Amino acid sequence: MDQSVKDAIVRWPDVPAAYGWLSLDARGRWRFHPQGLSAQGGPGESITNSQILDFIGRNYAHDDAGRWFFQNGPQRVYLRLDAAPYVLRLDDAGRALLTHTNQPVTAISAWWLDDAGSLYAVTPAGPGIVLDRDLPALLDQLRAQDGALLLDALAELTPGQPPLMVECAAYGRALLRMAARADLPPILGFEPAAPAAATARSPGDNST
Repeated sequence: MDQSVKDAIVRWPDVPAAYGWLSLDARGRWRFHPQGLSAQGGPGESITNSQILDFIGRNYAHDDAGRWFFQNGPQRVYLRLDAAPYVLRLDDAGRALLTHTNQPVTAISAWWLDDAGSLYAVTPAGPGIVLDRDLPALLDQLRAQDGALLLDALAELTPGQPPLMVECAAYGRALLRMAARADLPPILGFEPAAPAAATARSPGDNST
């Protein structure tokens, strides 16, 4: 988190949080909701300014309840997460993963597969969904414990079965489990959408 943001929190510790203005889609794109109505499920508007994107990425965090937010100076702007707190993509070499905030993924402690075929990884930064376009290439790198392609082993994996030990050249071994998509937020410890405040406040509104 930027030092200037930390200083702002200390200087103005009681600024009310904002809700409904920001979301993260399943492709790792930050979306702005001009009316503060992200809870209604609309796509919002894509944020494309590189300086703003970098600022959000550096000041992205979560609270103890698993609610993710962008710390905009002294104000927390809580997000709607369309898939997971992070969206993971392969790096240019096609071997290791990066988060949508451009952090290298240094370790993976668990894999999860949902009932829609999406793959999730538990990383030091937090849980993330693998970007759909990179999923086939990543699956080609994953092996079951017996050395077989993971895709072959997945044909026999169903919810409730014992997890599979998965080998990845970049990250070593970790267990892979299967769950329904709707069950994954509590399993992975994140809240897809922070409860809306009684009165919507726009980001940067410090009025009382």
